[in-house]
Amino acid sequence: MSIFKRRHLSLPKALTLGFLIIILMGTILLSLPIATRGAHSTSILDALFTATSATCVTGLTLVSTAFHWTVFGQTVILFLMEIGGLGFMTFTVMLFLFTRRQMKLSTRLLAQESLNLDNLSQLSVIKLILLLSLIIQLTGAGLLMIDFYPRYGLIKGLWFSLFHAVSAFCNAGFDLFGNSLQGFANDPYVLSVMSVLIIAGSFGFLVWQDLLLYPKRHHLSLHTKLALGTGTALVLLSLIVYLLSENNLAILSSRVSYGNRLVNTIFMAITPRTAGLITLPYQQLSIASIAFTMLLMFIGGTPGSTAGGVKTTTIGLLTLQSIATLRGKRDATFGHRRFTQENVFRALTLIFVALTILATATLILCATQPIPKSDGLQTVTFEVMAAFGTTGISLGLTPHLNILGKLIIMFLMFIGRVGIYTVMFSILNASPKQATYRYPEESVLIG
Repeated sequence: MSIFKRRHLSLPKALTLGFLIIILMGTILLSLPIATRGAHSTSILDALFTATSATCVTGLTLVSTAFHWTVFGQTVILFLMEIGGLGFMTFTVMLFLFTRRQMKLSTRLLAQESLNLDNLSQLSVIKLILLLSLIIQLTGAGLLMIDFYPRYGLIKGLWFSLFHAVSAFCNAGFDLFGNSLQGFANDPYVLSVMSVLIIAGSFGFLVWQDLLLYPKRHHLSLHTKLALGTGTALVLLSLIVYLLSENNLAILSSRVSYGNRLVNTIFMAITPRTAGLITLPYQQLSIASIAFTMLLMFIGGTPGSTAGGVKTTTIGLLTLQSIATLRGKRDATFGHRRFTQENVFRALTLIFVALTILATATLILCATQPIPKSDGLQTVTFEVMAAFGTTGISLGLTPHLNILGKLIIMFLMFIGRVGIYTVMFSILNASPKQATYRYPEESVLIG
């Protein structure tokens, strides 16, 4: 820790600064003339917004990824998605592993903070992250190539396969088709491959480590059990809600078969929590489906994954704690384990701070942006949730934002990816030291 004390740079500040440096580098590269198609140039703000969206694996864009950027610009976006999805500290540790140099304690602590690890002994997961990510993305690209090669030829098909495999696994939401995956509504093979890649990326690397070591350990951690349980419940609930409330089956009825409509609905149940890829315009969804989608974007994926939001384990923990409290029990339990009070306090604080930030951002955007007269609040709230959840699904507001609106959306994307605690600790100069005294306890009326 001495290096941080000498430089007055805490772990959260170092992590926040690292992401900002990556975004700045991406902005510079995307501002170069070689990154833009034709004779048009890209403004610094548009380049900054795109770099932020890619690094924070969101997918909200001001310009078309398919038609505005050259192959160079798209390659920059691909690398930003990869670095943002896996975390820049993962690549830092990778350099140490390749050069066989010993990491300083400060570097190990920063990697621990970046990957949401409980202790330094879990740093061994980084090798798994790199290897597993490479295998999954290359496998996904190979499977997509089976479909893309006949469509686009060898070179273009290979590039499209690689780009979209990275985009799906990193839950980034960028595409090179110009309309996301709407052209594949009648292609269950591509949707199935993309769905598996999205789920693999949103699991979280600690969950993958637990699953891969299960045959040897015959044991899953409480984190893995809660993450898998909550994630499965959300997918099943999403499928039921969309089948009951959504008219997308009717929207697609003239274009696809009943089986493919079901595949589209399953894909729709998987993607809103973080991926941002769509097979039909969300402007055509029912109000109930849009409201439920905003809830899914707010929840997000699993901690330590490529996803944003408040995370599935937070929602799962608070749900179990609420049920226990309503049943008159003191402790929330799951998998024959009891959650710590620190877990409950951090989850409650996270939800409160997130709702405060989202409400403030929504209020400012409603007061300053050229929003549509009808459904204006719905459009703004949806965009705010999409940015915070690093989802990238849009109702069309983002390209019309003014400078203030773009800055707010960029901040939401950044805090959604880096993490509320990390950013807030950086801003507030929070210290882990506890006071040596405590005030007397007294109750207040609640509810």
